[in-house]
Amino acid sequence: MEKQYDDSWTPILKPLFGQSYMRQLSAFVQSERQYAKVFPPANLVMNAFKLTPLDKVKVVILGQDPYHNDGQAHGLSFSVPKGIALPPSLKNIFKELQDDIPGFVEPRSGDLTHWAKQGVLLLNATLTVQAHLAASHQKKGWETFTDSIIHAISDRCEHVVFLLWGSYAQKKSVLIDVKKHLVLTAVHPSPLSVYRGFFGSKHFSKANEYLVAHGKVPIDWRLD
Repeated sequence: MEKQYDDSWTPILKPLFGQSYMRQLSAFVQSERQYAKVFPPANLVMNAFKLTPLDKVKVVILGQDPYHNDGQAHGLSFSVPKGIALPPSLKNIFKELQDDIPGFVEPRSGDLTHWAKQGVLLLNATLTVQAHLAASHQKKGWETFTDSIIHAISDRCEHVVFLLWGSYAQKKSVLIDVKKHLVLTAVHPSPLSVYRGFFGSKHFSKANEYLVAHGKVPIDWRLD
C-alpha cells in the first residue's frame, strides 16, 4: 500500500498515531465509513502531509473542517479537485489574490495542489467529515492531533507564516512561537464575514515579503 504521508513527517506522526486517542479516532472513522459516506476518501485524509514535506513548510493555512459535499474534499484546506465548482470562501480567497498579487487571474480550478507542492501546508483542524453533515467529526480527537502538528511545526521549523482566518483558527495562535514565526490573522473568507477585513488584508504579499526577508523563495500564488 502506498504511504499516505511524506517520510519527513514520520518523527511527528508516528508517535501521534500510537496514542490511545488516535486509535479511538481511527476506530470511529472506520465505523462511520461502514454505514455512511465520509469525506475525504481514506487515501486522501493525509494528503496535506503527502504533498508538503515538513522541512519544506513555509506557510500554513488553517481551515476548520473538510468540505462535506460530494467530490469536494481532497485533504487540503480550502481546496477542491479540478472540475468541482468553487466554494464561496475559495472564490473570496481568489478575489483577494487578484487585488493583492500582480498577475493573479482567477483560475478555472480550485485545486490548490500547486501551493502545497511549494511549501503551503493546507491543514484542516478536523481531517474527516460525514457527507452533508458539517462538523460531524469535530471533538472526536482530530483537533488534539492537528494542534500537536501546529506545535511541532512551530518547534522544528524556522520563519513559517501562519495564516489564521476566523476566530476558530485564531485560537490556534497560542500554539505558535511568535518570536520565530509570523502569524497573520483576519476574519474568515466566507461571504458572512469577508467584507469585515479579509478583503484588503494582503496576507499573500505579506507572507512573501516575510519569506524573502528571511532568505526563502516566495510562493508563486498563481494557479492554472
